[in-house]
Amino acid sequence: MTSAVEAPVQAVELLIRDAELLVVDGGREIPGGWLAVTGDRVTAVGRAGSEPEARTTVSAAGRLVTPGLINTHHHIYQNLTRSYAPAVNGSLFDWLTTLYPLWAGLDEEAAYVSAYVGMAELLMGGCTTSSDHLYVHPRPRLVDAEIRAARDIGFRFHATRGSMTRSVDDGGLPPRSVTQTEDDVLADSERLIRTYHDPEPGALVRVALAPCSPFSVTRSLMTATAALAERHDVRLHTHLAEDHDEDTYCLETYGCRPVEYFEETGWMSDRSWVAHCIYPNDAELSRLAAAAVGVAHCPSSNMLIGGGTARVREMRELGLPVGIGCDGSASTDHASLWLETRAALLLGRYRGGPGAMTARDALDIATRGSARCLGRADELGHLRPGACADLVVWDLHEVALAGAVSDPVEAWLRCGPARAWTTVVGGRILVDHGEPRLPGLADALRTHDGIARRMQGAG
Repeated sequence: MTSAVEAPVQAVELLIRDAELLVVDGGREIPGGWLAVTGDRVTAVGRAGSEPEARTTVSAAGRLVTPGLINTHHHIYQNLTRSYAPAVNGSLFDWLTTLYPLWAGLDEEAAYVSAYVGMAELLMGGCTTSSDHLYVHPRPRLVDAEIRAARDIGFRFHATRGSMTRSVDDGGLPPRSVTQTEDDVLADSERLIRTYHDPEPGALVRVALAPCSPFSVTRSLMTATAALAERHDVRLHTHLAEDHDEDTYCLETYGCRPVEYFEETGWMSDRSWVAHCIYPNDAELSRLAAAAVGVAHCPSSNMLIGGGTARVREMRELGLPVGIGCDGSASTDHASLWLETRAALLLGRYRGGPGAMTARDALDIATRGSARCLGRADELGHLRPGACADLVVWDLHEVALAGAVSDPVEAWLRCGPARAWTTVVGGRILVDHGEPRLPGLADALRTHDGIARRMQGAG
């Protein structure tokens, strides 16, 4: 039972009021609810008729309000090569080897504008926090450029310092132009942590360490990275069990399957979350669950590349933290967390039947599940008083909603398309009436277009 006001109301800077339904968390929903924000925190929630006065008021009349969605796996720079025709019908390994030479052109300017545009797109799709896995480093300080874009926007960002050290010359897939030495990777990883990682509550920028995959880095780098993360108390991220070719590669190269290799190199802990995780067997899935390893479920990317899909229902039943990931802007070709959450709903029901996944389950994965993957379940993924003030007021056109009168949460994912009408990050309105409030967006888009055309040889 929800009380009229769930916390003492301080001097209120932002009030979201008159929501058709306010989803506080997976167990609490308030019809006609309101939410008060002071500074960067939620200070109170309540029912209609008990609203406080506020400096700024946003009407959510007739609309659903939820916690901001959280993206646990992305490659933002890839929006420079979206829908690249020579790669769209290839397998995962074909797709990678086609695009690696293009990504060798990435520089600081390209990393900045791709991040700026990508974060704008994420905000429009209801995402308020995103990780990003930047693992090609043909030039230095690319992660710095992404973090600069996030700070310019005011976006909540978990930068993951990716890496590749095994080029095609060493039996890997990428060309030498996008790989680095182990010493360079570790030195830059430590520099980024010391320069940017903010461990404090409410942090807008955090850093994690993220060797790309078992087939693109050496065993020694995997082991050294795990030790470095332990020393600095940061999180670990990588791709794992994404493709059958990965099984073959690990057996031939390391004499074991990917999950066993993951464990042997010191990664089997609650510090880690992994992308995809499609092909672990039952015993491996149980070992991952026992260690509380998180999983970034990337439904659209896996379908587009034809790579199967994670066993999300079984993972959640075993207790694994499962979140949502957009994955690469050149495989998924969009950065809408709403669309990914809807895809998770559809895939869950397709795999397990109509009772296997509800809209509320999918929303829980995209909010609380994702927050667990990033180690921030205390302050992200819910709207209880004290949480970071990251939220979305959703908009569906009245034509799309015609007849949907019984359940706003189910209608949010079943009907559509939905877009963010208002997106708030840390108490700041970054999308208003469906449009980003980002003064640098027009310039970023122009620069982005020029770089994308040059990178793709499109003139």
